[in-house]
Parts: sequence; C-alpha cells; structure tokens
Amino acid sequence: MKTNLRSPFSPALALVLLTALAGAQEAAPAAAAAATVHKKTLMDLFIEGGWVMYPIAIASVAMIWFIVQGFINTSRKRLLPLEHVTQLRELFKAGNYVGAYAFAKSNASPVCDVVRAGVALAPDGKNMTEEAIISEVTRVQGDLMGSASYLSVIGVCTPMIGLTGTVTGMMTAFETLSSSGVGDPSKLSGAIGEVLVATASGLFIAIPAFIAYYLLRNRISNGIHDVQEVVGGLFRGFPYQDVAGRRIGDEEIYAAKPDWNAAPAAPAEAPQA
Repeated sequence: MKTNLRSPFSPALALVLLTALAGAQEAAPAAAAAATVHKKTLMDLFIEGGWVMYPIAIASVAMIWFIVQGFINTSRKRLLPLEHVTQLRELFKAGNYVGAYAFAKSNASPVCDVVRAGVALAPDGKNMTEEAIISEVTRVQGDLMGSASYLSVIGVCTPMIGLTGTVTGMMTAFETLSSSGVGDPSKLSGAIGEVLVATASGLFIAIPAFIAYYLLRNRISNGIHDVQEVVGGLFRGFPYQDVAGRRIGDEEIYAAKPDWNAAPAAPAEAPQA
C-alpha cells in the first residue's frame, strides 16, 4: 500500500504564493517610482517661487549685511575703545584739555566724539557743556539706530512681497482651473507651489530680521549708556570756572559783538524752479 505524500493544503498554499508574487510585481514599479522621486533643491524652490523671489533674495542679502555691520558697530571695542578711554582719562587727570580735544578730534569713536563736543563748549559753562554732550550722544544713537532700523523695514516689507507672490500665484491657479479644470493637475500644483514658496520665503526673511532688530536696539541702548557713564566720569568735577572765557579747540565761533550801524542784509532770492 502506497502512502499519499500530497498535502490537502498544497493548492491553497500555491494560491497564496501566486497572489503574493503578483502583489510584489505590482509593488515593485511603485517602489521604484517612489525611489526616483526628485527632491527639490534650493534653486528649484527659487524658480518655483516666481518673480517675488528676486526682491526677497536682495532683502536677505541686505539683512545679513545690516546684522553683521550692526553687531560690529555696537561692540564695546567700537563704542569705547580701551586705548581711547585710557588716554582721555590721563589727559583729564593732567588738566590738559587742549590735548584731550586734539586727541578726541583725531580719533574716530563715539566716546571721542562726545568728549570733543563737551570740551569744546566747556568755556561757555556747565549748562552748555551738558547740552553739547547730550546733543552728541543723541546724534551717535541716531546714527546707530538709523542703520538698525533698516532691519525693521526688511521685516515689514518681505512678508508684503511674499503676499504679493501669493496673490499672483492664486490668480494663476484660478486661471488654470477656469481654462482646464482639474484635468491638468501639474499646472495647478505649480501655481499652488508658487503661492506657498513665496509666502514661506517672505516669513523666512522677516522673522530673523525682526529678532536682530530688537537685539540690536537693546545693544545700542546699553552701549549708549556705557558711553554716557564714561563721559560723565570724565566731566565730574570739571573746573568750569578755570576755563571760562578761554578757547579750547578750533571750533569756529560765529557770534560776535553787535554792530548796530551795520546795514540790514538783503533778502535771499527764492530758488527758481
């Protein structure tokens, strides 16, 4: 008697194997297609974003420039160079105010500019000296804030530029829908891609620009406070009575004694258009 070695489950097992093989064959092209999906590069995104990417790129370069320059110009080494502060203190201790004026005028730094303005008007009294110091500090602060304020302008304008790209991209998307409907999804996805890239690019530039602006503003405030503290220490106990009526520096004085017999000046002619 022969033994039957065929299992009753062989047909079912064969069917399962054939089904799995067919599924694997169908999944292979899909997997190959997924593996060959092209990842977009930065240049691809730049082109996809449309024309608004050009002003946004210019704004990004300007933002980096203003950030780097702002942090360099507001460093303590630029505002209060150690060699300048040390030399000015030595000259003030020696009472050499003419030398202090000459040193401050020949060395470019905010602390030297403020000291020069104060020493030049010291013969006119304490009030005039303090007004000159405050005026020069305000000018220095205005120059520093003027450069930093461009970051705020960039932070405001770049989202608006991105929004403009969003509007133009949506117009293109609706034109595609009105002309070909949803039959050509590639055109519709391209228009939508322009919308998203333009908006994201504007925000990508605006956010760091605003952060850098507020950081620089606080940095400028602290730096100006340090300059005022150093200059205030130099002029503490200044002998105004000993320099009254003398001339320190080469600042031109325009006011003279009144000449009551002088003829009145002729009126200035209006500029012609």
